[in-house]
Amino acid sequence: MRVIKYFLSILILTFSTSVFAQNIIAKRVWVGAEVLVKDSLELIQGKRIGIVTNHSSIVFNKMLLVDTLAKRNDVKVIALFGPEHGIRGDNADGAKIVNGKDSVTGIPVYSLYGEINKPTKEMLKDVDILLFDIQDVGARFYTYISTLFYAIQAAAENNIPIIVLDRPNPIGGLNVNGPILKPKLKSFVGIAPIPIMHGMTIGELAEYFNNPELLGNNLKANLSVIKMKNWDRKFYYDRCKLNWVKPSPNISYILTAIVYPGMCLLEGTNISEGRGTEFPFLLFGAPFLDSKKVISELKKQNVAGIELNPETFIPKEIPGVASNPKYKGETCQGIKISIRDRYKFDPVNFAIKLLYVLNKVHSKDFKFKDSRFDKLAGDAKLREMILEGKNPDSIIQSWQKELDDFIQIRNKYLLY
Repeated sequence: MRVIKYFLSILILTFSTSVFAQNIIAKRVWVGAEVLVKDSLELIQGKRIGIVTNHSSIVFNKMLLVDTLAKRNDVKVIALFGPEHGIRGDNADGAKIVNGKDSVTGIPVYSLYGEINKPTKEMLKDVDILLFDIQDVGARFYTYISTLFYAIQAAAENNIPIIVLDRPNPIGGLNVNGPILKPKLKSFVGIAPIPIMHGMTIGELAEYFNNPELLGNNLKANLSVIKMKNWDRKFYYDRCKLNWVKPSPNISYILTAIVYPGMCLLEGTNISEGRGTEFPFLLFGAPFLDSKKVISELKKQNVAGIELNPETFIPKEIPGVASNPKYKGETCQGIKISIRDRYKFDPVNFAIKLLYVLNKVHSKDFKFKDSRFDKLAGDAKLREMILEGKNPDSIIQSWQKELDDFIQIRNKYLLY
């Protein structure tokens, strides 16, 4: 019954902060893949196509792009490249993906998550044009944008044109926050010098990544971006009149995507980020957590736009969603996040205040997983300042100069 009530609250809150609540009626957004099929198919007709894609590549709110193109006689799709979670999105976070054939079309599938993260020369040997069409969530550590980076790099190395089919940033294109990734912490959860919340679309990121200084070896790809129609930077995904498809197994709702840029940092700690429950990232805790005390301390931090309530939960294994989650089978004292005003809530700032409070209230029990956390944060100084007990506002202020510098660079690549 509690789960049903919370699910209903998500629906109500999503509606209440939707386009109608803001007195803005959005036109239906046409994503880049739809623009390609409707208006620009000549770009790929008669060509042998490779597609970096997954289950989020929906066109016309009903069918996958690969299934749409595979039915045509004037386009030949010869290879598919799958990111984390696989082509059809049915693998849990971190699960290794192997090469094979697509279960629906029979087209060869190459995994870009596991031992190989970048298309090889052999994989691309017969490809005339590479397409990229995957839904991002707007956070630096979401691995789909690392797959984008490597796809562009591989296209440049093999002299193959690449077309990126743009899709909305589901949490809008205005908010930019968090430390800039430091070079020594570059990894598959941090591929380029951008902040945690970059405020860019996948097409804008592609333009930014396609830079010899980032790709290395003086590389620059023959890159084209098929822009969306009717998208506005103010739009959250639920303003776009597009069906919500979970971009990965644990991003179940638009509200999950809104908190994710901050709450994912808990993956680098011994606090459960809610994997193995119905509401990952909207629910967090640990067996030792004093929920009421943590909430009380957070209220002193002037956290805006959300409501926090104690919630007990027991993480469990969920096939295809959560494999061996933290504290599996143990009772966790937790906190449930309810978003009341998404326009006032800043997920990164909230995460810093939460980490500060967790370290203050549970100094003996709360622990960082140093390497994992630093890769997610992009800067080891963040963890160090938390452990030193620095005031959250001073921590947030510490990256403002580099963030302002990034925003100036970012402006050159914005398409909307």
